[in-house]
This record gives sequence, structure tokens and C-alpha cells, in this order.
Amino acid sequence: QVQLVESGGGLIQPGESLRLSCAASGFTFSSYSMSWYRQAPEKEREFVAFIASVGGVTSYADSVKGRFTISRDNAKNTVYLQMNSLQPEDTDGDYCQGRGKPATMTQKVEFWGQGTQVTVSS
Repeated sequence: QVQLVESGGGLIQPGESLRLSCAASGFTFSSYSMSWYRQAPEKEREFVAFIASVGGVTSYADSVKGRFTISRDNAKNTVYLQMNSLQPEDTDGDYCQGRGKPATMTQKVEFWGQGTQVTVSS
């Protein structure tokens, strides 16, 4: 059974930091690129950060570059998102995504987690 389980969200004050985790199981984690997306209330889901399967290549949305850092530990089947200098506009649900092409298929597949809530408020 494929699972992506996010954790680490919560209520935090402006200027503080959080580290989110996404634990993967049921697929070959080390062969899949991983990303984080976020969705604020009444807004569409948007890209946040990407990391390649071996962790050597990353990319970020302009809105979070310099504040957020994505990383992965393939031995633990886990991808992380370090979020610094959080502001009220960062209040959202955060979702991790796995993307890759199984050897038995010609098309890439995507897996999504259930999300974790981040609330930034004074």
C-alpha cells in the first residue's frame, strides 16, 4: 500500500520556524523525485520545493527561496521541508508528492500525502 504521511505542522508565531517531515512507504522511494506543495484557504495548490531522487538537485518557488530548504534521507524514506521566518501568509496545508516512472509502465505516476496544517498567527 502506497503511503505518504506528513507531520510537523502546528500553530506558530510570526518569525519562528518549523520542520515538516513526509514518511514514504509502499514504493521505491529512492527512485522518485519528491516535492512539497501548499494550499492556503480559498486558493489553489501551488508548488513549493523539489528534490531529485538522489538529492543532488533542488528547486524552489520564488516566494520561498532563501527561507525554505528541502532535503531527503533515502535510508529513512523521508523528505523534509525546513521553513524559516514564517509569516501569516504562510498559513496553509502542506502536502508532499512523489513522482516517478515504474519499470512496468510507460507513464509517470504521482503519489500524494494527506497534508499537514501550518498556522502562523500572533
